[in-house]
Amino acid sequence: MFLIAFAAGTALMMQSAGAELAKAEEARLEACVGKIEVDPENAYEDALAWSFEGNRPGARQCTALALIELGNYETGAQRLQMLANAADGGTLEQRAVYLSQAGQAWIMAGAPEEAAVSFTDALKLAPGTVDLLVDRASAYMMTEDWDKALSDLDLALANSPGFGPAHQLRAEVHLNKRSYDLAMRDVNAAMTADPKNIDTLLVRGRVREAMRVEAESGVAAPLD
Repeated sequence: MFLIAFAAGTALMMQSAGAELAKAEEARLEACVGKIEVDPENAYEDALAWSFEGNRPGARQCTALALIELGNYETGAQRLQMLANAADGGTLEQRAVYLSQAGQAWIMAGAPEEAAVSFTDALKLAPGTVDLLVDRASAYMMTEDWDKALSDLDLALANSPGFGPAHQLRAEVHLNKRSYDLAMRDVNAAMTADPKNIDTLLVRGRVREAMRVEAESGVAAPLD
């Protein structure tokens, strides 16, 4: 009985120690990320020093994010992808976050194909996540793959009806597909969500101009 009780007590102590370590790492990561916003160079140095203490996932994530803030988009994206695939990468949710951040970095690097791959991998871990669907749609739009972008945005809005950013992007997609009525419908939905959004107002102006030109030419846009 003593051995059983001792083993149980040891297990509880280990769980407690693990929880404390995770809590401390989360706090340190939050501080490191906060520093990136105001002093990315020093944040990078802090993250490197943290890595030398044991190369914890939080240290590697902060190092990658600091590199991205410093303009090293590709290196930062690659490190986040490596972290997402590492044995100690954490939960599925954490790995999806790393991949999402990698995708954003690839977009900043002007590499939408790589961004789409990262977002796709993230969606495998977090299926149907609206933000990831919208992000991947943005990557597809950069390569003018309007049909794939539309599919992602349709699903995003099915999962989160009325989501302004998705309506705004879908209006842009419909505009490029010359489906002007559908584009204006999405513009109106986006404005309902955020009436003063400048990007939505710009899309509305372009849709109106396209509709005006179409009306003057007398040639109707093809139906999708």
